[in-house]
Parts: sequence; structure tokens; C-alpha cells
Amino acid sequence: MALRSKKVFVGVLFFWCSFAGAGVISNFDDLDLDPNSHWSGNYPSDGTGGTYGVEYFDSGTASYKNYSDGDWGSWAGFAYSNEVDTTTEGYTNQYSSYAGNAHSGDNFAVGYMDAYNNFNPTMVLDAPGEVHGMYVTNTTYTALAILNGYYTATAFDEGDWFKLTIEGFNANTESTGTVDFYLADYRSGGSYIADNWEYVDLASLGTVKSLEFTLDSSDVNSENEINTPVYFAMDTAVPEPATIAIMGLGAVIAGRRKLSL
Repeated sequence: MALRSKKVFVGVLFFWCSFAGAGVISNFDDLDLDPNSHWSGNYPSDGTGGTYGVEYFDSGTASYKNYSDGDWGSWAGFAYSNEVDTTTEGYTNQYSSYAGNAHSGDNFAVGYMDAYNNFNPTMVLDAPGEVHGMYVTNTTYTALAILNGYYTATAFDEGDWFKLTIEGFNANTESTGTVDFYLADYRSGGSYIADNWEYVDLASLGTVKSLEFTLDSSDVNSENEINTPVYFAMDTAVPEPATIAIMGLGAVIAGRRKLSL
């Protein structure tokens, strides 16, 4: 009887671990990509320029909004990539993770904010729920522009910063709050640039239907337009992992109690 109890307990524990491990909203590895490549839109063309096609790509239980224009060869919103070149400067390397990898698997998302057209990277859940958190890092294009300067962007000095803001919206498109994360922070004598995947806790946003991502920087021109390349990389969005773990542990305990009767 003791042996049977042990086998059942191990089986329940394995189920709990599998269920907890499956608690991921998106990790982008369900999207097909050739090695060292990216997808940033289907680039429709109508001969006029400036008319963007809008579409979504799906990963897990969320969709990601993408804008692209074939006439101008431009995109905004979200793309996805597995490129990890950490040394090439400039716009041609806009899809690489500065961490040099994905947080999990091979693929990750790249967000680009087009302030001129008011196109912000947007994530939409299949159904309202809580996004407990996600992992973010810089793109190589942005990180090297912060370090060395590039085109209109100037190298950061003491007091400079580059910030990602994540805003939640409920099913009625009402804001549920914001969370800020500094992808680079040279305030208070520091010189921090995110070069690893950093976890951003979003539990304070509560139940959301969508998340909108915006970027801001201390490096702006005379018209208050951002000089820093407004990109970021994200991976592995998770829903309430603590709750999932508690549910699984409860199942294990309940199974042990039943076997002991």
C-alpha cells in the first residue's frame, strides 16, 4: 500500500509540474522562422505610400498587432525574430536581442513604437485575464545607439534614461494602470543598460484584455521627439504562476490525504 501511495504521489507531482510549466501566455516558439531570420509584416503595396496594412500574429493565447507598408518598406507594432547579433550597429540590425539569445527556446518578439503614426506595440489576450509578468531586454540597435550614439541619437551620459511603459486595458478599453521598466538608466551616477532578459512584474495591472507598450527617453530633439531608437524585445509572458503552483500543490496534498484514509 505504501508503494502504491508513492507511485500515485509521484504521478500527481509530475502532472502539477507539467501544468505549471504549461502556464505561459506566449513564448513565440510556436511561430515558424528560419534560423537567423525575422517576420515584420506582409508589407501590402498600393502605390501611394503611408497606407499601412494592419494584421495580428498569434502566439499561445495572445495576439500581437503589426503594421506594415510595402511602398515605404516600413513596419511598426510587433514583429518576431530569432536574430541575436550583439555587435552590428544600426538600423539593419533592428531585430536582434542584445541578450544574445531568446529567454526561452529560439524566438522572441520585437516591439517598435511609431510615434509619428501613433502605432504602439499592442498585445491582445484571447480572453480577459491576469498577465503576471514577462521578460524584456534591449534590441542591439537600441543598446549600441545608447552606448555609442547613432545618427541623431547621442550616447548616454549621466542623468539619461530609456524607459518602457506597459499599460493594461480591460474589456471596456479602460486603463487598469501602468508599469514602468528602465531599459537603460544613467541616473544617480549609474550606467545600466539591460543586456540580459529581465522580468517585469505586471500583477498590479489586474485583469486585462490588452497591453499597450510605449517607450520614452531623455534623449530628445528640440521638438521633443525621441532620438533613441524606440525598440525593445520581449519573451515568455506568464499568467499567475504563483496561483498555478498553489493549485498544483493543493492537488498533491489532497491526493496524499485521500491515500492515507
